[in-house]
Amino acid sequence: MIARAALLLLALGVPAPGPAAADSLDQALLSVVSVLPEWPADAKRQEEPEGSGVVVLDGRTILTAAHIVNKALSIRVRTSDGNIMRARLKGRDNATDLAILTIEADLPVLAIEEQDPALGDKVCAIGNAFGLGLSVTCGVVSGIHRAGVGFNRIEDFVQTDAAVNPGASGGALVNEEGKMVGLLSAIFTKKSDANIGVNFAVSAALARRVTLALRKQGRVVRAISGMRLEKAPARGSTGRLGARVSRIRAGSLAEKAGVRVDDVILRAGARRVRKPADFVSAMSGLTESGSLELELARGGKTVKLRIAP
Repeated sequence: MIARAALLLLALGVPAPGPAAADSLDQALLSVVSVLPEWPADAKRQEEPEGSGVVVLDGRTILTAAHIVNKALSIRVRTSDGNIMRARLKGRDNATDLAILTIEADLPVLAIEEQDPALGDKVCAIGNAFGLGLSVTCGVVSGIHRAGVGFNRIEDFVQTDAAVNPGASGGALVNEEGKMVGLLSAIFTKKSDANIGVNFAVSAALARRVTLALRKQGRVVRAISGMRLEKAPARGSTGRLGARVSRIRAGSLAEKAGVRVDDVILRAGARRVRKPADFVSAMSGLTESGSLELELARGGKTVKLRIAP
């Protein structure tokens, strides 16, 4: 399969993966499955009759996109060698469009990359495009920490130009070492579901956090800041991009941290905040035992605070 993919990439003028990368892709393919949901009669999906999933954790847990299985009456998965087996929905998180399934089998686990990818890094998308079976397309990382795109309530996307089409949702975006840097999630297009080179994968960090929470308790519990945010500067104005605090709920985490109305959040942890969605994404990673440092613009000065549950 990799050899055929390499020939296709060469024909298109795209550099084919070297021998080491091809071996890594071969291994990664063993950890990606096709997800076969049985839909109710009134919920048939013509463009995306099947989906994709990635084997994680213990070899019996499959991470996929929630929209693939949300209305499914039953779920099966098909491995790369053609073995079909039953799967059970263990938990889902609609805020990130992620879900996990469990199977009664032991499959190879796909390693998750601990570090964020860099712009221009070579990556390959592995998924079940249009239900035709697993295939590989390659490109580069076009952007990281994309949020506010409009697909999910909580977003932390890796953007890539690797071709992604319906059915690949829930598949893996892997680097040259064959490690997952993102879970294929969405195609950005105006008029159709055809690939136009702007595709998104849920970041490995967010996917990992959600997977562990769903595996442990079947749902994701998140800290709530208690702030209402608006884009800054206001439309038609000038200034540094950020998220302006327009309201703070009494007794909230934000109030206890010392945040004030009209503060502009510039950074949350290591995350640069350019819009409210960036803060929401950073806040989603806050655990009960952790805290998040905020850098704020207040009255012409920079203020640093720490918000914690």
